[in-house]
Amino acid sequence: MENQRSAEAKVVTLCGSTRFEAEFAQVNQRLTMEGCVVISLGMFRLPELPGYDWTIDSSNLKGRLGGVHFQKIRMADEVYIVDPGGYLGESTRREIAYAESLGKPVRYLSREGPAGCDAHL
Repeated sequence: MENQRSAEAKVVTLCGSTRFEAEFAQVNQRLTMEGCVVISLGMFRLPELPGYDWTIDSSNLKGRLGGVHFQKIRMADEVYIVDPGGYLGESTRREIAYAESLGKPVRYLSREGPAGCDAHL
């Protein structure tokens, strides 16, 4: 069973601003094709629900979603920051600090070229 872990794909959690939906899709596709298990954002915008006012639930919702994303970071072998042009918002900075506090490697789209996951296999 010990050798089975070395054959497992690297788990990578994507972090970054929801404004970069297209870039998230590109990075997700590339890393998946390279053999990674990719964990990404669950949504890029709030769904329109008849009769539901998201502004009333905004603070509670933001906290719940943040907690879910922190769990995704805990599940990862590595965190990959989707930051075109180096943009890092407040939430992304918190996620980076959390990942680093856990000793997770953090990579940045803006700082490197394509890097494969196959080295982990």
